[in-house]
Amino acid sequence: MKRIKTLILVFALVLFNSCSEGKKDTMSNSEPQAVSNKFLNRVEPPNWWVGFNNPELQLLVHEPGIGKAEVEVSYPGVELKDAHKARSLNYLFIDLEINSNARAGKFDLVFKFESGEEKVHTYELKEREQAAADFIGFNSSDAIFLITPDRFANSDPSNDSFEDLKQVGIDRTHDYKRHGGDIKGVIDHLDYIDELGYTAIWPCPLLINDMPQGSYHGYAITDLYRIDPRFGQLNDYLELSEQLRGRGMKLIMDQVANHCGLEHWWMKDLPFDDWVNNQKRYEENKDNWNWENTKFSNHRRTTNQDLYASEIDKQGMTDGWFVDAMPDLNQRNPFMAKYLIQNSIWWIETAKLGGIRQDTYPYPDKDFMSEWAGSIMNEYPNFNIVGEEWSYNPLLIAYWQKGANNKDGYDSNLRSTMDFAMQRKVVEAINEEESWDKGLVKIYEGLANDFIYPSPRDIMVFPDNHDMSRIHTQLNEDFVNTKMALATFATLPRTLQMYYGTEILMNDTAKPGDHGLIRTDFPGGWEGDLVNAFTGKGLTKDQKEMQQFMKAVLNFRKSSEAIHNGQTIHFAPENGTYVLARIIDAETVVLILNKNEQPVTLDLNRFAEIGLKGKSLKNIISGESFSWGEEIRFEGRGVTLLTTNLD
Repeated sequence: MKRIKTLILVFALVLFNSCSEGKKDTMSNSEPQAVSNKFLNRVEPPNWWVGFNNPELQLLVHEPGIGKAEVEVSYPGVELKDAHKARSLNYLFIDLEINSNARAGKFDLVFKFESGEEKVHTYELKEREQAAADFIGFNSSDAIFLITPDRFANSDPSNDSFEDLKQVGIDRTHDYKRHGGDIKGVIDHLDYIDELGYTAIWPCPLLINDMPQGSYHGYAITDLYRIDPRFGQLNDYLELSEQLRGRGMKLIMDQVANHCGLEHWWMKDLPFDDWVNNQKRYEENKDNWNWENTKFSNHRRTTNQDLYASEIDKQGMTDGWFVDAMPDLNQRNPFMAKYLIQNSIWWIETAKLGGIRQDTYPYPDKDFMSEWAGSIMNEYPNFNIVGEEWSYNPLLIAYWQKGANNKDGYDSNLRSTMDFAMQRKVVEAINEEESWDKGLVKIYEGLANDFIYPSPRDIMVFPDNHDMSRIHTQLNEDFVNTKMALATFATLPRTLQMYYGTEILMNDTAKPGDHGLIRTDFPGGWEGDLVNAFTGKGLTKDQKEMQQFMKAVLNFRKSSEAIHNGQTIHFAPENGTYVLARIIDAETVVLILNKNEQPVTLDLNRFAEIGLKGKSLKNIISGESFSWGEEIRFEGRGVTLLTTNLD
């Protein structure tokens, strides 16, 4: 009892002294008191984590007059290294070092002004919820489903429009206005995507595009840390990622390091003279900014590799704007460079991503892009990034892959690039009449170029995407030819990407190449749709058959180690037929393309080296068994896909 009374007395004395000290400080301080609002206009990244390999963190702070303040930080394991003022006094860039002994928690950034005013922002360091090695990126075992979110499914009409955004309302009759698709629409149809056999989803950018027009496509981002509310909220994005991981699937984020949207918040208050390229031209004309005043890119992407390229051509490529509504970011500015790198890492860590697709990869400063990719892979050694290089020249595609033996010594740190070259070869191979140098030989010779790639299976191949005519249109709406092409893409030694709606023969034949039409609404994604591809209601016979065809091919591919990692052997086309085999251990997969309209017999003795004589195989499409003997007869044009895996 005596001990309890003593403890109470001690507690009372401590409390009294504490209150007295507080009262004394308040009374003796005649200066203005701290504005402890615990937030500022912007501090980005909005949070960070402990335990990264790189201890450096640079905070962008945007707040009226913040450049006039001195900053103080007091938190164990966090060291303030420097604070950089910008041209605009509304910015401050703060360099912190997060030491290995730092623990998760919150701490105050205290900004002190000469007037005695203080502003305080509470910042949080979080524990990492997932080990770095467990961020597994997409690879050749994956089939990736590309979605234009505004056009896939509208599950939450309440977020269709916001009066405070510059483009208000939806209009499904207009190909270039918003249609209302959202993240919840993707979540609600994961069963459909999963059952088709896809293992990853790549949505076009979901970050806010607060632009007066064309905001649906996502590539004119106006805040790199905010999901567009017309798609949903951050929690919706995190739920999508979580549900995908629960199915053993991956979420790939579409990012843009080359440009932003003209209505990006910083375009109203640029921090430095060189935050965007051709900035002086923009600032002199921004009150009357239009395409006539814009310095556009010359789009000469070969200047990245060209040993003879002039400096003016190089500059015209990297510094020019894509369009007048997309300012070209200057990654040579070190603050911009760090901002973009940290933004990518923030999204990987926050959403537990399974990959990044980087838009317009050859357009930004290429040394920065190497640093960007290298910084990400340094933190996530099993991650993956694919860069868009729209080139039909394999030499240019190979230049951007990690490990390429480039004469200029450049290493991109990039595991995957996009195979536009093979995409074109497959289309030409199937469309063209057979001759010595046309038709199926295009695939044969296209694959022969794989010697230039450090890792062919990490290259991403695709029949079409959101920027090009749909494959059914490219193949003149020929149903059999479309099957042949899709089976080929799925069997090649590549990582596979498909576009939503390919499985139901969506096309843009009415206006080939028209982006708005290419990104058509997926039938059944809106209440009241007369056709519903999710359920099969209203689909034509061909559409249903193609759905089942793709389901069979992709679900087989999902478990085929031969397709994921097998050796590739192919045989020069003869008599309108082409044979390609994928082999690993006891599993062999054989693709046979036949362009003959009339019955034809294929002599199997020519393919003895793949070791199938006398073996039983299964037709992946029909499920029928087949014994590999002396010959195989085809009654007409089409594709045959065989496997020794009889399960």
